[in-house]
Amino acid sequence: MNEGKALTPISVLITDDSALMRNLIGRIIENAEGLVVAGKAMNGRFALDKIPRLKPDVILLDIEMPEMNGIEFLKERQKLGIDVPVVILSSLAKRGAQITMDALALGASDFIMKPSGSISQDIHVVGQQIVDTVLAYGRRYRMRSGNVPVLPKEEPPVRKEEPSIRLVTEKKFTPTVIPAVSPRERDFPPAVPAEHRQRTSRVELVAMGISTGGPNALRRLFSIIDPGIKVPVVVVQHMPAGFTEEFAKSLGRVTALTVTEGAEGDLLVPGHVYIAPGHSHVTVKKQRDRATLHLSDADPVNGHRPSADVLFSSVAREYGKNCIGVIMTGMGRDGARHIGTLYNMGAITIGQNEESSVVYGMPKVAYEHGYIEYQLSIEGIADKLNSLTREFG
Repeated sequence: MNEGKALTPISVLITDDSALMRNLIGRIIENAEGLVVAGKAMNGRFALDKIPRLKPDVILLDIEMPEMNGIEFLKERQKLGIDVPVVILSSLAKRGAQITMDALALGASDFIMKPSGSISQDIHVVGQQIVDTVLAYGRRYRMRSGNVPVLPKEEPPVRKEEPSIRLVTEKKFTPTVIPAVSPRERDFPPAVPAEHRQRTSRVELVAMGISTGGPNALRRLFSIIDPGIKVPVVVVQHMPAGFTEEFAKSLGRVTALTVTEGAEGDLLVPGHVYIAPGHSHVTVKKQRDRATLHLSDADPVNGHRPSADVLFSSVAREYGKNCIGVIMTGMGRDGARHIGTLYNMGAITIGQNEESSVVYGMPKVAYEHGYIEYQLSIEGIADKLNSLTREFG
């Protein structure tokens, strides 16, 4: 029986007022291994009507729709106690970023940026991201709820379309596979045996790397972290440019800590959280009795800018063992290499555990290389940061 559940594709309810977008997104889902379109809805009201019958594992949701938009849908979803994860499809505009953060505050799980606005005929550009994100949230929901969706009995008739539209939807999408260890082992030096490691004598900074599943994980983390934490916190959250400023503001509404998008030359002060801008790597620099934040538009590292590895490498160079490195939910291996550098230098390292991660990728790679001193839930990470910063502050 469990084997049958594992083989049942993750079902997706696509909610968008544009028939073109519903069709293009549907093609992406249908062309992906392990996914199936449960149904489509032209607004939030139709989606609510279809959820009890279709029992989707995940909902892809546009924001701007007639009759019931995405925000209204999320409010009604809360009232009805519907816990199916929702992934927002957001536009590029600043207003879109603000509304996206409102959607996260209302319980949306994550968001994906449409490449070129509300009607994006080039949606295939983020096709792999849609597939990987939907699979991550859908699998987690399926394991937690034991949901058995009502799958379509037959393929819906294919509407004739312009050849140019068909061309951009023909690509087959294969779910990203997270290897147990990196294929490039030379990039990951052996972990220093515990008995040979230097030990932290004081904590002067907390550096964090996080990706898929990060927005809600960070909302939870900073809502329970000690508001009197006496060190600066620098966070790399993989997020598009234009969204990190609003994300920082949204985090600031759930914590007593000061949270801002990092800027060139920012002075690092205790009790302040700096979110890496979506367009730049962030590094730190210590000079005598002060430390500052610096931005770089250098090439992406591990496919990302900002990159957690760039931050961790910089922190290792400037702080050595006198810091804490935290790696949390996310796909791939960004941050895993240089949290190992921190570990080998004697810094305290913390990884999010599999049970609480949406995608146990980045922390898994670090843990399996022996670089993680404490592997904890989100609540456990908050408690550990509270106690360690008090003990070594």
